[in-house]
Amino acid sequence: MKRLAAAVAVLLAAPAFAALKTQVVEYKDGDVVLQGYAAWDDAAKGSRPGVLVVHEWWGHGPYARKRAEMLAKLGYTAFALDMYGKGKYAKDHEEAGKLAGAFFSDRAAMRHRAMLGLDELKKLPHVDASKLAAIGYCFGGASALQLARTGADLTAVVSFHGGLQAGPEGEAAQIKAALLILSGASDPVVPDEAITALKNELRAVPSLDWQLTSYSGAMHAFTLPDANSPEHGAAYNATAERRSWTAMRDFLAEMLG
Repeated sequence: MKRLAAAVAVLLAAPAFAALKTQVVEYKDGDVVLQGYAAWDDAAKGSRPGVLVVHEWWGHGPYARKRAEMLAKLGYTAFALDMYGKGKYAKDHEEAGKLAGAFFSDRAAMRHRAMLGLDELKKLPHVDASKLAAIGYCFGGASALQLARTGADLTAVVSFHGGLQAGPEGEAAQIKAALLILSGASDPVVPDEAITALKNELRAVPSLDWQLTSYSGAMHAFTLPDANSPEHGAAYNATAERRSWTAMRDFLAEMLG
């Protein structure tokens, strides 16, 4: 009898996983078909903050979708956007470099494609459009920061091991979002000079709310379990992954309420 009561108690105490709902969402950029992925807790009542997820340089795939589901379990409605186009997922580093490189060389295109994803997030049921955030990984972290530079109506932006580029003079004043920048202290893709340049740019806007954390021993792509190229400066780091997710969770809870 005691075992039965305990089992019932566990089931009643943990309905969140059963309430997780997901949906593949197709949308367009002109003639380009894009395919995103929405996740939310169907048991939650009323509107809730929305979080945009921007994928790593491989493309929209399982990793971004997993993060969207993790955010949904925290009580957000999440939308993992598609930067490259439906079905475009890199098969190797060379292809990933070309796909991401096309956007790094055209920041206007990067911002536009990210903004389309934000528009799709706003369309999802139960999203509170006054409480929106964007997070991104590697290429996605850079994209999320570029989206913030447009002056998009975002409350918070989080970059996980993203490329960090300072903008033209005065551009940072357009940023409305609070920023949380999570970087690897041993990441050769983001050298100290890039971090210093970005800090100097952000310092020039006293009203801007920003934080930058460097994780010791962490290389590029430290949250990606499949990253295993330390000779190229990219490697998974379980400690940095755990700490960065906790930092993001606390930051979003503070900013989005």
